[in-house]
Amino acid sequence: MLGVADASWAQRTGSTGRKSKAQLERERRLTLKRINETSRILEQTQQQKQASVGQLNALKEKLTVQQGVIKNISSELRYIETDVKQTENQVQQTRQSLEQLKAEYARLIYAGSKTANGYNRVMFLFASESFNQFMLRLRYIRQYTEVRKAQAAQISHTQQRLSTQLTGLKEKQEEKGSLLTTQISEKKNLLTLKTQQDQVVTKLTQQEQSLRQELATRQQAVTRLDNLIAQRVREEIARAARLAARRAAAKAAAARASTAATAPSRSPGATARTTTTEATEAAAEAAAERVDRVTMTPEGAELASSFHDNRGRLPWPVGRGFISQHFGRHNHPVLKNVVVENRGVDIQTNAGEPVRAVFSGKVLTVASVPGMNTIVMVQHGDYFTVYAKLRSVSVSEGQTISARQTIGTVSTDAEGTSEVQFQVWHNSSNLNPENWLGRK
Repeated sequence: MLGVADASWAQRTGSTGRKSKAQLERERRLTLKRINETSRILEQTQQQKQASVGQLNALKEKLTVQQGVIKNISSELRYIETDVKQTENQVQQTRQSLEQLKAEYARLIYAGSKTANGYNRVMFLFASESFNQFMLRLRYIRQYTEVRKAQAAQISHTQQRLSTQLTGLKEKQEEKGSLLTTQISEKKNLLTLKTQQDQVVTKLTQQEQSLRQELATRQQAVTRLDNLIAQRVREEIARAARLAARRAAAKAAAARASTAATAPSRSPGATARTTTTEATEAAAEAAAERVDRVTMTPEGAELASSFHDNRGRLPWPVGRGFISQHFGRHNHPVLKNVVVENRGVDIQTNAGEPVRAVFSGKVLTVASVPGMNTIVMVQHGDYFTVYAKLRSVSVSEGQTISARQTIGTVSTDAEGTSEVQFQVWHNSSNLNPENWLGRK
């Protein structure tokens, strides 16, 4: 996770795809919330005197969000300027209408002054040449009086409308002035952040050797994690295949036993057939070892289908934070000509932040991987989600868990960076988690 004015604006701008004022205000509130969250994360990384990549990532995120705030304010200003111009036109039209009404009322007053007293009205009536003319003149006098009253009421209503429009115009002008002040302040904040970013980049560039050592250590940890995940996936594929083969063999044996029970006598070749059956079962289990995908039960297939249907809508594994390193290959944030590859996404968050399962499933693995701290691997049919860099874990292997259930807490490294790595796998295929997570 409009009002009349907002609805009319949406109609006016719908063809160009521009957002309504309500949408812009809502986005600004959410963006400011993101800035506050990122500021808290940045403060934690700044507690360490030495500059870190985590600190640089937090600054980059805050810069991106800050630019979004300024862009949002500019859109709101354009909206208000358009609204101010329209209100000014309405005020001008209302003033012209009021002047016309006053002029018409003045003519009525002047015309009515000729028969202002009761004597003139009586004389006007009794000067009629016929009864019909008398009734027509009487009706005219009554209508004339009603028109004067209606005209006076219309003038009063128009004056009230003009007063309301002028008040609204003043409020919009004040809002515009307030937004301009905010925009100037946010631009100053942006310049400050850019200066801080440049300073951190300069410090990190001077630490090139330690950064390269840190990168090498990370790559070793990534390799260990990749090997563990691949091994566990292979084991699960083989285990499920063997189980399916045994179930099929047991079902076939039960069918044969039922057939044999109804037969009149055992044939001489029964022992040979039994030996052949055992050989067939052994061959089936051997073939199961070569399967390259999880053989699922009906329940597992339903869970996998439900997981797949929630693509793009899965909750984030942490309640607060931002993606500090995206999926796939990309340049190192400091080291030149160095490309790093990420099997998942790294999400930087607050220290001690709870880590939650993104979907219901079974805990397949809880293990310790040097450089990745504790990892939890959850199975969802033939899909797997991996949560690495955990400080503590609150689930155990074989446990069935539900979506959004807390499985542990995020760890914080020596540089003050609190980060969890999240991966998604389909059998042995590595997927981009950003395509599966919903909008935060």
